[in-house]
Amino acid sequence: MREIGRRSFLTAAGALATTGALGTPTYATGHARDAATATEYVDVQLLNITDLHGYLQGAPGGNSVITGAGGRRYTVGGVAYMAAHLKALRAGHTNSVFFAPGDLFSGWEFDAAALADEPTIEALNAMGLDFASAGNHEFDKSARYLTTHMAGGKPFPVVDRDDAFKDSTGMRFKGADFAYYSANMTYVADGKTVLPPYNVVHVDAGGGRTLPIGFIHLTAVGTESFPGSYQPGLRTLDELETANRCAAELKAQGVRAIVLSMHDGAVAGADFNSGTNPSGPAYELALRASSDIDAIVTGHWHCAFSMMLPDPSGRPRPFVEAGCYGQLINEITLRLDPATGAVVRELTTTTNHPNTRDITPDPVLREIADYWAGYGTRRAATPIATQTASFTRTRKDTGESTMGNLAADWALWAGRQPLDPMADPGGPANTPADLALIVVAPRQGQSVIAADLVHDAESGGTVTFGAAWNAVGFGDPIMTVTVTGRQLHDALEEQWAPVPGGGLGYAPLAVSGNVRYTFDATGPAGNRVDPAEVFIDGKPLDEKRTYRLAAPSYTLINQDGFSAFLGFTEPVRHTRDFESFIAYVRQTKKLTPAATDRVRVKNATAPHARTGTITERPRPLQDDGTAIPRPEAAVTTALARGRRAAGGFRVPC
Repeated sequence: MREIGRRSFLTAAGALATTGALGTPTYATGHARDAATATEYVDVQLLNITDLHGYLQGAPGGNSVITGAGGRRYTVGGVAYMAAHLKALRAGHTNSVFFAPGDLFSGWEFDAAALADEPTIEALNAMGLDFASAGNHEFDKSARYLTTHMAGGKPFPVVDRDDAFKDSTGMRFKGADFAYYSANMTYVADGKTVLPPYNVVHVDAGGGRTLPIGFIHLTAVGTESFPGSYQPGLRTLDELETANRCAAELKAQGVRAIVLSMHDGAVAGADFNSGTNPSGPAYELALRASSDIDAIVTGHWHCAFSMMLPDPSGRPRPFVEAGCYGQLINEITLRLDPATGAVVRELTTTTNHPNTRDITPDPVLREIADYWAGYGTRRAATPIATQTASFTRTRKDTGESTMGNLAADWALWAGRQPLDPMADPGGPANTPADLALIVVAPRQGQSVIAADLVHDAESGGTVTFGAAWNAVGFGDPIMTVTVTGRQLHDALEEQWAPVPGGGLGYAPLAVSGNVRYTFDATGPAGNRVDPAEVFIDGKPLDEKRTYRLAAPSYTLINQDGFSAFLGFTEPVRHTRDFESFIAYVRQTKKLTPAATDRVRVKNATAPHARTGTITERPRPLQDDGTAIPRPEAAVTTALARGRRAAGGFRVPC
């Protein structure tokens, strides 16, 4: 962590000249406008970003333009520009702290995601991040991966293939130079927190004295049951109760200035540098959280606002969120009483600065971002297997496709693998899967199958890393769970459902190669599949026995519209779909399309026979018509979040 020291206070005109070039400050009271009233206090600058998600080159699509006061639009994004803005903002501030309330990695840009998110950590190290709260996506692999690899640099499991890549300096990944915290993410087994709950920074008060500032950290409640971060061995504690308890502990330790950094958020209007009609879980917490907390910094909702809210005693405190994908840098100025260390609330300011691209980018961060972009391009072109013919999503009348069958066979393979070294210990026994199911055309949300694997005759059928990565996956793990035969039968029946106008909708399931079943084209929805005509490893389905099922977490928790699986038991988390599919293709070495004979239909030519109508789900778009990043789209549409609400926002991912 950088040394933190005292600075001389800027004049009012100088302060406004510095911040006015980028953002407009929000003041706790009119007194905060008059710098002369603050000369006797200790000035501390807090800088924060949130939800970077590995976008080093720039914010994607429509996220690259944001709107400020008066409808002014700014083109934003990119860590090279962010580093340059940070340097300008820090100038003259030796009491400056740079932190983040989560979702910095679990990258969604290929250059970061395909390289184990190590590019993001190198960039954040170079920008001088002091510490971060753990967001839900920091748990997308495992708590062990977060603490030992991302923080500690330990490789898992194969250097230069799975992670531990050489960085832009030619050195192996060494982990983060900053620490991660979370006060409410705990292990189920013993109730202990996964990470330290809070940290204390000492700022220079002059004359050889220092003053403490405490930072409490929260992870979004329910993280352990989100599709990407589904972690059966973890639990999140109540946010408000945890924040108040930690504030009391810090106060008992003599800390009189306290900041809450939470990976949960709110919406508060379209202007990134104000706040109107706020709502959301972080807002509800902000109204009730201990008055000992002097500022609340949020994330997770990918929204942008900068405002003051009264605490329960009526005193103003900053309530802020700095967008996503490197759009903004939030700046809060705290003034501490040098005698007590308490924040003088009336003199607090907060500003969201747009990370504009109209300045000279920082050369070090430009080099880092460009290095990893080039590395990503080379990695995408790396051969990992061959294929004898194309795998396509083109479906037969039965709903089968060669791409669907490939995905189901991969899921069965994944559900039979031993847990990898980055998996968290404990939990149910890793009993191998008996079968696997993949929703190829979900009734809601996005399919895990994103593209065809087209045979390239010129290369002799080479399958590249990039082609396989882009064909299957959006960042969720394959799970194996215990379900009953009745649940499996009910899920097969759930493929069909009435649609408005009297039609019959069909959301076909791809089944692994050891499964065969028949459906009756004349049967009504809910009565089309006879359990006696469902075979697993050649044996009829037994509705009374249990089976181990492999499927994406997304599907098992009813994000595809299949409620039959709810109530599953003994969940075991396997590798994320991206990495898992790559491993399957590598191990298979030569891919050959399987016959599309796993699903049969009877009475197909009888009067009133109906296979059902499949509704294609287009990928949701940003307001400017560009596609939402695929992992985000998978989550937002699954939870009915891909639509713009009245407040002009998408609820979080």
